[in-house]
Amino acid sequence: MAGAAMTATFLAVIGGASLLAVTARWLRPSDRLPSLEGWALADRSLGAGWTWLLLGGTIYTAYTFTAVPGLAYGNGAPAFFAVPYTVIVCPLAFVLLSRLWDVARRHGYITVADFVRGRYGSPPLALVVALTGILATMPYLALQLLGIRAVLTAGGLYPSGATGDLVMVAVFAGLAVATYRHGLRAPTVISALKAVAVFVSLTAVCWLVLRRFGGFGAVFDGAARALGGTDAAHSPLLLSPGQQPAYATLALGSALALLMYPHVLTAGFAADGGRTLRKVSAGLPAWTALLALFGFLGIAALAAGVRAPEGSAEAAVPMLVDRLMPGPLAGLVFGAIVVGALVPAAVMSIAAATSFVRNVYVEYVHPTATPKRQVRVAKAVSLTAKLGAVAFVFGLRDQDAINLQLLGGVWILQIFPAVAVGLYTRWLHPRALLAGWAVGMATGTYLVVREGFSSIVPLDTGAGPLEIYAGVAALVLNLTVAVAGTAALAVLGVARGADATDLPSRLMAGRRPETGANNS
Repeated sequence: MAGAAMTATFLAVIGGASLLAVTARWLRPSDRLPSLEGWALADRSLGAGWTWLLLGGTIYTAYTFTAVPGLAYGNGAPAFFAVPYTVIVCPLAFVLLSRLWDVARRHGYITVADFVRGRYGSPPLALVVALTGILATMPYLALQLLGIRAVLTAGGLYPSGATGDLVMVAVFAGLAVATYRHGLRAPTVISALKAVAVFVSLTAVCWLVLRRFGGFGAVFDGAARALGGTDAAHSPLLLSPGQQPAYATLALGSALALLMYPHVLTAGFAADGGRTLRKVSAGLPAWTALLALFGFLGIAALAAGVRAPEGSAEAAVPMLVDRLMPGPLAGLVFGAIVVGALVPAAVMSIAAATSFVRNVYVEYVHPTATPKRQVRVAKAVSLTAKLGAVAFVFGLRDQDAINLQLLGGVWILQIFPAVAVGLYTRWLHPRALLAGWAVGMATGTYLVVREGFSSIVPLDTGAGPLEIYAGVAALVLNLTVAVAGTAALAVLGVARGADATDLPSRLMAGRRPETGANNS
């Protein structure tokens, strides 16, 4: 059981998050009438500092901070795919997010499906983009609650039975209410606490680990022996040649998929300009360094002889923290990780609700809905999404949520051609993009399920099986179908919808198109 000092510190961090959420109403106050843009995007008013905090706090989730070290604890080197993957995200965000922001701001787009609707003039394509985003987001939201439960359980802060469930609901309830009232401003202000708490607590844990073991080399050698090797150079802490294709494709595919998630795009759209997003993208590697240190703690847990329960490797780092740190500092770490779940969970619920309202409710159910009504419906859907995530966690096995999130990563990657490619060329026909999306979704789902919900799948190349990320394999097939279908539809003379985005319809060499947007 947790000591009184640990519990007090943990509650202080959670209480601080709740108090900050109350102050969200004063973050860039506006005299504008209630609107979905104001609730979901904070009126696109966030400067570089707030955007860096929100975008980093949204991308780097609590589940990431427990799953990556858990994977390192159980499998060694493959876990560190998350480091190059998040490094690749930075230049992609620099290029894609700022361009997408310019178009969205000029035309009043709030979701990425809005952009697809305007770019291709295709309501069905916009609908599948929106539904894919919602479908991929919901299990990701549930995983944030699983991350909270893993941390509380490892720290002895999660009582057994219904009492423990009530503890987690109470932790989540404060932010749910604040998000309902203040929209994106609530997770924005809490992201500041997340950054301070996580950076400070992680620095303290790493310092204690290095002082105990005498340096990085000693930690890796100790972990190597725990995995059955003699030293770091002769152990699973290094990739074998057969693991390298899976490692590379998983890093690349995950990076391409991340920027398609609605919650990441929502955080990006809330910035006050394209230049702000470029500045923030250049500063995101600081969060990547944080993730690398969390992965290192998984290695340290091996070296320290931590014995996580079977099937619960994500508990390894919380157990290491409980072993190494005094109660108050351990409570700070656990509180920081829990707050780390609250920020992305709130943004995910907002993003899913906004996509539903803009691209399903207004488009197909109530086209004349007033801005006030849109906000009211979005608030209700956001709250329902949170309640659904809680019910999912309590009603199903943890592995079910993990399996669905693995599928979610494969699914969300299939909208990459319509969104990212569409930012630079409109050559791909919307009907071909729909066909490619359908083939990619079906193929990716089949490959993952066939391998027992493993996102790494073997492909027969004639020279032996080649293991790669299922999402990349499905994306390649998706693009192939889209390109071939576009060529066939062009021959048949099938018309396409009008482009309302003012972007060039072809890639322009040696010319920078005017956006007409304010990039300040």
